[in-house]
Amino acid sequence: MTNDDLDLAKSIAQKVERFVRDVVAPYEKDRRRDFHGCPTDALVKELREKARQAGVLTPHILADGSHLSQRGTAIVLTQTGLSPLGPLACNTCAPDEGNMYLLGKVGSDYIKDRFLAPLVSGEARSAFFMTEPAEDGGAGSDPSMMQTSCRRDGDSWVINGRKAFITGAEGAQIGIVMAKAEEGACMFLVDLPDPSIKIERIPRTIDSSMPGGHAVVTLDNLRVPSNQMLGNAGEGFSYAQVRLAPARLSHCMRWFGACIRANEIATDYANRRMAFGKLLIDHEGVGFSLAENLIDLKQVELVIDWCAGVLDTGAPGGTESSMAKVSVSETLMKVADRCVQVMGGSGLTEDSIVEQVFREIRAFRVYDGPTEVHKWSIAKTIKRNWTRAKA
Repeated sequence: MTNDDLDLAKSIAQKVERFVRDVVAPYEKDRRRDFHGCPTDALVKELREKARQAGVLTPHILADGSHLSQRGTAIVLTQTGLSPLGPLACNTCAPDEGNMYLLGKVGSDYIKDRFLAPLVSGEARSAFFMTEPAEDGGAGSDPSMMQTSCRRDGDSWVINGRKAFITGAEGAQIGIVMAKAEEGACMFLVDLPDPSIKIERIPRTIDSSMPGGHAVVTLDNLRVPSNQMLGNAGEGFSYAQVRLAPARLSHCMRWFGACIRANEIATDYANRRMAFGKLLIDHEGVGFSLAENLIDLKQVELVIDWCAGVLDTGAPGGTESSMAKVSVSETLMKVADRCVQVMGGSGLTEDSIVEQVFREIRAFRVYDGPTEVHKWSIAKTIKRNWTRAKA
């Protein structure tokens, strides 16, 4: 990243930070923030209009359609994460941010005009239909187990199957659906809602930051025009990899910002609260916990920057993003846990975002691949590299 690119990213990040702290954070007391487990679309629309007026809507994608570098994106998305509502307001949230990145990289001109433009403008939400129910033996961390099928029918494709944990499916206007054809995995862009896509249920989950929840859906003879296939039949898994490594790192960026804020709240509490004749911060157990938080947060910042730098070279970054995801999610879990512990009972209530951040980070250790799956993938790379070196 050049000095000019760095200066631009920092300038955008400063605007975003002020907006999130001054405008978005007060909405953390809004009851629409946790309506049956997720923010309402009305709240998202209201926040995005304020972001548009402030000039910080989709801030990582510039006016000419170009995308900040991954290192620049990290600087900006960290600031959007200072509130759990920040990514929603600024249109940098999952799954939209990852879907925008994918369509910008490999979408046809038609797909970019029809599906990408409404996402970038913040006028539409999206969902990524890949994971399938475990009881069906379908795809989860292992996408090769995909059961959802697609077949050609004239100038269209017909898709059948079930999907699970589809973030944002309820209320989304755009969907990216993965299915398996004779040629291999395929991706399709679809308009939502569609009568052929039925939401079975939306389980209540530990996290509560994403509109639409994490739905279980049925695709019953969903018909999609051929020009809404992303690329060619059989290329779906390669496109998934284009999306997954940067999106995995974007999660790290956003939750890094959330833990910075949680640590600020815990630090403020420790410097105000008296116990046993002195401030909490003056008790070694509390002071050391906050010191460990600062150390861990700096390590997280450096790991994100390192992985972003790898992606900026054009490398796939699969192993590096797995390393970052494991390191960041596990480290932030410790940070969030210490914040709760420092605040005691106050850290267990919704009076501050600390309790929510703790829950969200716990979920983060699972989505986009559990820690154990990424360690297994890294171990495979270690073995492969050792074998090649010995050959």
